[in-house]
Formats: sequence, C-alpha cells, structure tokens
Amino acid sequence: MTVRGHASSGRLDSRPTATPTGAALPTGVHDLDLGGGAEVLLAVPPGEPVPRPLLVFFHGAGGNPAQSLAALGRTVTDRGVLVLAPQSGAATWDLLAGRLGRDVAVLDAALAQVTERVPVSGCGIGGFSDGASYALSLGPANGDLFDGVLAFSPGFASPPATVGRPRLWITHGTGDRVLPVDRCGRRLAAAFGDAGYDVSYDEFDGGHVVRPEGVVAALDWWLDPT
Repeated sequence: MTVRGHASSGRLDSRPTATPTGAALPTGVHDLDLGGGAEVLLAVPPGEPVPRPLLVFFHGAGGNPAQSLAALGRTVTDRGVLVLAPQSGAATWDLLAGRLGRDVAVLDAALAQVTERVPVSGCGIGGFSDGASYALSLGPANGDLFDGVLAFSPGFASPPATVGRPRLWITHGTGDRVLPVDRCGRRLAAAFGDAGYDVSYDEFDGGHVVRPEGVVAALDWWLDPT
C-alpha cells in the first residue's frame, strides 16, 4: 500500500459522513478488501442503516482485529456503535515500531471505504495496551475527525501533531505488571490534563486487561458527554 505524505505525518484524509455514496453494508462483521495484505474488520450492528457513531479500535501488541472486537464484546453492538478494527502491519503499530506510515495509510483507506458504504454520525478512536498508546498518539493529531479517545491501559503517547482537542478517557489497573500504572496511566492523564485536554481518568483494582465494565463506562463517557 502506498504511503502518502499525510500518512507519514499521522494525519488522516478520509472523513466518514451521514450520507455514504454507495449502498449501505448489512449487519454483521465485514472483512474490508484493501489489498496489499491489509486486514481490517468492520462490525455493523443490527438495525436500519441510519447514521451511527464509529469507533476505531486498535489491538495490543501481537493481537488481531478479531481480538479487538472480542474485547469490546456485545456492549458496542447493544449501543449501536460501528467498530473499525485494523491489523497492525508488524507485531505492533508503526509508530511503536519506529515510524508512522503504513498503518496510518491502511486506516485512511479503510475509513474511505466506510465513507462509501456506511452512514456515520461521529468518530472516536481507542485501543488496548500498545493500541491505546497508538490511539493517544493519532487521536490528538486528528482531533478534527475524532471527538473522543478511549485508552485502555496505555503505555505512552507521542502525537506527531495536535489538531483540535478531542476528549480523552484513560483507564488503568493498579496491579498492571506489563505497563505499571504510576509511569503509564497516571502519568499520561496528568500530562494531557496539564496540556489543556479534557481528561477522564478511571483507575481500577486489576491487571493488564480490558474489563467489560470498563467498556460500558468508556462508551457512556463517549456517547453521553453530559
């Protein structure tokens, strides 16, 4: 897949809208055909093809799109949320592997297909572990697209740019032995807050996991910002 200038800078060009240009995709999990070995799953919840919120969700290191959908569970389906779950080109995401490019280009191409086939009312971005770090990096760089970032047990954040001010929701387990809470979740929440972002921080008694109740809390925060 060709990596264009914006991809190498972390910027996304595609903008899903409420009025797709083609026939809407039916309910179910769709494997988007992007070519070049790219794998991206799009989960469409049941119901009429009306505009729905879209959540881009990145897996952790060594994971895959199916694991992303499993981590989110039926909660997203019950809330009528579309989920776009990409596969990293390497064992983890391009930024963590050294340089932005390929994975950003894949996401942009996937969003372009969403624009053609699915009505979207708004976009959020999230992930688990390395995927959460990636979301906390791409989200602030594309705040003109994503209105919220849902980060489950992130390790770090390195936004290549700052465009707009998406709201941030960060959750981390106090018993996390993979990415310790004091130098990861707590530090990130404080740093983004000091930078002027609207941050909600949720700390729980547990390890390096995505909890079903955490997914519920994150969706409540994102979908009902009151």
